[in-house]
Amino acid sequence: MALRAAGRQSLVDTVVEQLRTQVAAGEWRVGERIPTEHALAEQLQVGRNTVREAVRVLVHAGMLRSRQGEGTFVVSTADPGDILRGLQRAGVRDVLELRIALEAEAARLAALRHEPADLARMRAALDAQTAFEDPDGQPDSGSLELYADHDVEFHKAVVEAAHNPALTATYAWFSSSVREALVTALGDRDMPRIIHGDHHALMEAIASGDPDVAARAARTLLERPKQAVESLLGDS
Repeated sequence: MALRAAGRQSLVDTVVEQLRTQVAAGEWRVGERIPTEHALAEQLQVGRNTVREAVRVLVHAGMLRSRQGEGTFVVSTADPGDILRGLQRAGVRDVLELRIALEAEAARLAALRHEPADLARMRAALDAQTAFEDPDGQPDSGSLELYADHDVEFHKAVVEAAHNPALTATYAWFSSSVREALVTALGDRDMPRIIHGDHHALMEAIASGDPDVAARAARTLLERPKQAVESLLGDS
């Protein structure tokens, strides 16, 4: 499949998009070297500097990898940026369903692998959150984003207590969607409030070292808001 010649406007963006499309379509297999800068420049009718910049973008995106003296190779046919954009477009229920899948397993592993510093980090996040509560113990309406930040910090601490780099990296990508969904839920009167007891129960379950209890506590914590969302969607 031949590359189309790029137009004169936004050359780097145009080349990035064309190369991304080629890689995603399997023009070059994972592990295969893509054509040289010179060859791509001739095919696209652009300068080598433009090709170099476009390739650098896709290297940073995780689709290509450059090896000094060997060339540039395909490492993934999926653009992580597209995955992130998909997460950002996901609804609150979608986010909660994925959170349950990730956090229940993270809690199970955390019960087996946590260190004292992990529990201290969870406790610190919950303690800090109380500074942004009203007299009734609910999130202060003027501090919803700060309140959400500490809640996300607690859940990130749970995930990172699993000491699984792949799980940590996945959740780090996902955490912006978690925060956005949480801020939306906190501002919705029909959504249940965050219950500190559920969070403390999860932390204590992890501390107990029982993986099944920890996974169940993580699931229980998130099932409540998920059921509320499903109820609202059913009503609509």
